Amino acid sequence: METEIPALLKAREAIAPERFTFHSARMRMKHVTKEELAKMDGDSDRCALELSDAKVDVMGYACLVAIMSMGKGYHRVSGERLAGVAADNGGAAPVVTSAGALVDGIRALGAKKVALIAPYMKPLTEMVVEYIRDEGIEVVDYIALEIQDNLAVAAHDPMNLPEIAKRLKADDVDAIVLSACVQMPSLAAVSMAEAITGKPVVTAAIATTWQMLKELDLDTRVPGGGTLLSGAY
Repeated sequence: METEIPALLKAREAIAPERFTFHSARMRMKHVTKEELAKMDGDSDRCALELSDAKVDVMGYACLVAIMSMGKGYHRVSGERLAGVAADNGGAAPVVTSAGALVDGIRALGAKKVALIAPYMKPLTEMVVEYIRDEGIEVVDYIALEIQDNLAVAAHDPMNLPEIAKRLKADDVDAIVLSACVQMPSLAAVSMAEAITGKPVVTAAIATTWQMLKELDLDTRVPGGGTLLSGAY
């Protein structure tokens, strides 16, 4: 969240007049386990309160799996609650979750079937897959990289992803989720993955940026942001 979304907004500044500042509040989490994720989500109200002091124009909740591990459809519950926290502090702002943004971004592409790559352990990846399926999107195939340490997720080389994507059974899918996680870097590999697979490629960070721009009522064309940020959606 703190690397790829600012990078996308900076890329947009090269072609559009708007300028952005980026503010963050951190929920603590070291290992990507269901227990730590639940504890982390419980800290989200504090973060929303802190950010609302800055009177930001839009808030983005990172950690897709933290939302998805809390139960199907939870991105709606979380977004509404956090927006309420901000409003009660006099800093009303729309709240975008990476979980909800990924689902909405896939839908915006008109994709009914996807294949995805996630850094999580297999049980958490399966939870993500079931969450997306519950939203009416068919997940045809997925690869779990099974990286439990959160810093190791951030250190994963994004240029490994196009080769990993080749292992997906993706002939029949409409789009590929190259990273179902804002923590795992993927931006540098998106254009290559689209060229190699011949499919639209989306990531959690790209989808979150797209939905933030939509909430701000701004044009969604961002260089290097793949099909979803081509400006057509």
